[in-house]
Amino acid sequence: MNALWYYAIGFVVIWIVALIFKDKLVNYGVDVNFPTIMWKTKRLRGFIDKIANLSPKFWKWFMNIGIVISFGAMITIAYMLLSSLSTIVDTPSVSLVIPGVEIPGSPIFIPFVYGIIGLATVIIVHEFAHGILARREKVGIKSIGLLLFAVLPGAFVEPEEEEIKNIKKISRMRIYGAGSIANLSFALIAILITLLISSIALPATFQENGIEIDRVIDGAPASNILKSGMIIKSINGHNVSDVNSYSEAILTLKSGEMVDIVTDQGKYNFTAGTNPNNKSLGYMGIQAVKNFEVKSDVANVFGDQLPWAWFSLLEMFNWIFFLNLAVGLFNILPMKPLDGGYLLEDLLRYKLSDKIVKPAITILSWFFIFIIAISLIAGIGNGLL
Repeated sequence: MNALWYYAIGFVVIWIVALIFKDKLVNYGVDVNFPTIMWKTKRLRGFIDKIANLSPKFWKWFMNIGIVISFGAMITIAYMLLSSLSTIVDTPSVSLVIPGVEIPGSPIFIPFVYGIIGLATVIIVHEFAHGILARREKVGIKSIGLLLFAVLPGAFVEPEEEEIKNIKKISRMRIYGAGSIANLSFALIAILITLLISSIALPATFQENGIEIDRVIDGAPASNILKSGMIIKSINGHNVSDVNSYSEAILTLKSGEMVDIVTDQGKYNFTAGTNPNNKSLGYMGIQAVKNFEVKSDVANVFGDQLPWAWFSLLEMFNWIFFLNLAVGLFNILPMKPLDGGYLLEDLLRYKLSDKIVKPAITILSWFFIFIIAISLIAGIGNGLL
């Protein structure tokens, strides 16, 4: 079943229950106000205090360095976004992603389960980092909680706004930058885990044997012809035995030309479509991965099924890495209401008055919002066409 149905069913069920029991849920700290359901608590404030007080000096210098990294990342991601303006219609630089849902024009598909796990780490790490640095800077926390926007889950840490306004600019900047730096740090941890799995666990457990079709995209030229699990032997006469030979064969595809593909389950042919990200290339609409077999000595000890759990862990940490990196960088863009906008605003206040800073940040924010909106519209439009 299409993942959109899961979201739709979840939306209907959750909101029917929430609206029926709205008055009773208030007694448990749950506020139902369409399209948002929020659960607030003060119980986790002590936990955040303990983490903040473990080593106040560490958090201070961690975020002093983090502020420098934040502005470096801000300049980089802003430059990349601006550089994409010349190709924004043909190859949009920003894509909308929803776990388990094919977004027209988006080159990224996030599996439902891994996407939900990855987004959970993004939200929890981001919000708790803001809370930890707020307490390190002696700013109180009103509440901590979970929220549901329509059907999309989230979390929040709500600091005392008046106290934030009254602290030093550098302290405020540590708080604002904490979320993105925590996401980037967690992305680093995740990629280190994936490297350990891919460089140590997998070579010790498996041996490579060709290229396998991992997924066929619905509505693509290869849909209803090729299937997941097939081992690719050749494409248009080009032998496929590893990633390099597969990549070389893919680059020979042209839009509108016939694709002859040989797999371990037979020979197939279909007409190549146009690659949505590069109109000069042909498009089959498959995602392929290395084909592995469990080594005989490993199978003798652990069997043929258990070792495959390494691939589940590898994919999960890959998505945790990607989502934390993507959200961390996006959130550091110099625009409000993102954290990067507040960071830049306080930096400019060191030399400029509010009469200059506020209009400048407002104009910059709307400029980047416009670029992102055009990129999203162009991407979805290309996908639909």
